[in-house]
Amino acid sequence: MELIIKDSGNRLDKALADLTTLSRSQANEEIKKGTVLVNGKAAKAKYAVKVGDVITYEIPEDEILDYEAEDIPLDIIYEDEDVAVINKPQGMVVHPAAGHTSGTLVNALMYHIKDLSTINGVVRPGIVHRIDKDTSGLLMIAKNDISHKALAEELKDKKSLRKYLAIVHGNLPNDRGMIEAPIGRSEKDRKKQAVTAKGKEAVTRFQVLERFGNYTLVELTLETGRTHQIRVHMAYIGHPVAGDPLYGPRKTLKGQGQFLHARTLGFTHPRTGEVMTFTAEAPAIFQERLEELRQHN
Repeated sequence: MELIIKDSGNRLDKALADLTTLSRSQANEEIKKGTVLVNGKAAKAKYAVKVGDVITYEIPEDEILDYEAEDIPLDIIYEDEDVAVINKPQGMVVHPAAGHTSGTLVNALMYHIKDLSTINGVVRPGIVHRIDKDTSGLLMIAKNDISHKALAEELKDKKSLRKYLAIVHGNLPNDRGMIEAPIGRSEKDRKKQAVTAKGKEAVTRFQVLERFGNYTLVELTLETGRTHQIRVHMAYIGHPVAGDPLYGPRKTLKGQGQFLHARTLGFTHPRTGEVMTFTAEAPAIFQERLEELRQHN
């Protein structure tokens, strides 16, 4: 992985954490191992990066090769020779990472779908986009590199359709609206994303479906795909997703994480040009909490 520094002054470990999914402590470890180079040379964590510095970060090969196919049940909504659509259960990590080398969607894909694109390497075969571990719902999977490039390009051009269902705290004042606020890594908590002037463009549209007084059922449409985008945007406007352990209040609906479900997914088939749309109903626990809210409303 090659990174080019655009802002000077930060320590190398902080700059690496800001530009990758590594935590600062993980970045520090990689620097100590010698897998991080600055302009082709080893550097210490305290090195102050300069504009134009080229940071090279290599993932050790033996770490990658540990990931194996696993016979994990997989809800395959659709599959042909080019693409597949998966309904990911809540609680499943999408791809292997530190602390999650097995039991992921990728481990399951490697078992159930033999042909997967190689664009993202061995760690993320076939993965075009992600959803959070405790978010359920639809994901598109590329089975070859040509399909992967086409699907990724469509996502980049904001032409794919991604609609989510969420139960959020409070009673939204408007029936519909658009949240347009840049998102980047939080400077206060490295595990979080936040609305920040230094962040990347992020746009979420919402429409109220049902109101329950203290909670609201909303449909959310992504125009961009930033990390934790819906969760950050809803918390930003004062209506965090119910059950969200990172951005929501402690007093919330009981469940196994945020009540957020990727219900609708649409894209242009890379080979046929056909516009395809898929829908998956929210998981049982989501439906149960909805019924409870309706009964008490």
